[in-house]
Amino acid sequence: MKRLVVTLLATAFVATATFASIAFAEIPTEVTFESAKMGAVTFNHTAHQEVGDCATCHHTGVEAGSCRSCHGVDAAAPDMKKVSHDMCKGCHKEKGAPTGCKDCHKK
Repeated sequence: MKRLVVTLLATAFVATATFASIAFAEIPTEVTFESAKMGAVTFNHTAHQEVGDCATCHHTGVEAGSCRSCHGVDAAAPDMKKVSHDMCKGCHKEKGAPTGCKDCHKK
């Protein structure tokens, strides 16, 4: 019984430490997505945190890396342009936010 209690406490401690390191990790205020043709898109991460659910974009977890580590590389993941235009532009339409190309893309 003691072994079970110690194991459960150790597991709880590790889970808490892991959550704390993720929750308090430095979160960028802006993220820039490069686009050769249209110009870079500077994404205001702080503003979007206030209006959306993190899991919408971070669908594989926060620690998964950049979007382009799968999108545009892995055949099972839609390419970055398609994801951006479907998800980002679609959400902007729903919320009445800007949807013109030059509203987001800046050269």
